[in-house]
Amino acid sequence: MSEDDKPGGKPAIKAKAKIPNAQNIRSPEFTPHGISAGRGSGLNRPSALTAKQARRRRILVIITLVVVAALLGGFLWWWINRPPPEIEVTGKFASEPSVKIPTDLAPGGKRKVSTAIKGDGTKITKGDIVYAQYVFYQWSKDSDEEDGSKKSKSKKLASSYEQETQGRPTQPLTIGDSGIKGFDEGMIGQTSGSRVVLQIPPSEGFGEQGSQLGLTKSDWVVFVVDVQAVVHKNQGPEGAKKELDDAKLPKVEDKGAGKAPKVKIPDEKAPEKLRVETLVEGKGPALAKGDEAVLNYQGTIWDSGKEFDSSFKSGSPAKFPIGTGKTVPGFDKGLTGAKVGSRVLLVLPPKEGYGEKGMPPDIKGDDTLVFVVDILAKIKK
Repeated sequence: MSEDDKPGGKPAIKAKAKIPNAQNIRSPEFTPHGISAGRGSGLNRPSALTAKQARRRRILVIITLVVVAALLGGFLWWWINRPPPEIEVTGKFASEPSVKIPTDLAPGGKRKVSTAIKGDGTKITKGDIVYAQYVFYQWSKDSDEEDGSKKSKSKKLASSYEQETQGRPTQPLTIGDSGIKGFDEGMIGQTSGSRVVLQIPPSEGFGEQGSQLGLTKSDWVVFVVDVQAVVHKNQGPEGAKKELDDAKLPKVEDKGAGKAPKVKIPDEKAPEKLRVETLVEGKGPALAKGDEAVLNYQGTIWDSGKEFDSSFKSGSPAKFPIGTGKTVPGFDKGLTGAKVGSRVLLVLPPKEGYGEKGMPPDIKGDDTLVFVVDILAKIKK
């Protein structure tokens, strides 16, 4: 028997241990089994989503991020490659257009020509006569200390549309002789039916004459031109010739393109009614009431054989309204339905011409008139 077990011996010494109070245990020191310790524990709390739902959510997040990235990338690409500001021209052909010249666009560089409306008519070459409506603007460099985006200013200088409402008809222009280099060269190759926008630098503008319009030596001009008709130099009738075999009517001898024909009046009594004879049948569109036609014509008095008027000799075709009573009755009746490209012989008794009053001093009230008319073009509207 050991000494410890013996009666009367000293009692054994027991270890003393203090059990800590649960309230004094910090969370890192005490973690109930099966419950996450929180951040950094590496354990995940139980999720209410199934695996399939979680996978769908991840795919949706990825798709959303891809779409957002694509949109941002597209916007950045557009911003970097966005088109520069440009002159905006809108409105119906042959009506005064709306022209907006942005102030953040500065004039500079070389002449620029663009086509706002593309026509399919006759192409312009040097020396052609052009019938057109137009507006043009002064365009100057400008700077604004308060607004750094402002680079230019503009002002409308003239409008043929406004001039016509004031009773000043628009005159035809000969390409190459307008006196504005940028205009002449910029219009070559354009077609009738087109609306052309020309940005013309000072070196190709009005020159010294520009001061009369308020232009300085550094000012550009912007033209907007509606090309309504084009007539080539020395243009004549184009189509199938028709023989006129009537001894009681004048004989018409062709003298070549752009030249006045020779008219021989027969030794006969003038017809009492309007006579309309097609000498050349054109292939262009027919003239209708309300149209305007570009014509070369020659007028002769039946009794005397005297020539009283000729656009051939004046060097410029004339523009005539058709079927609206704004010219002599025989013209309205005889040319309605005639085709562009035709040559027409008209014999007008007094009531189909200038009537009983005539047109002194050359035309008396009882004179019968003979016209040879070449229909060169129709004004596009």
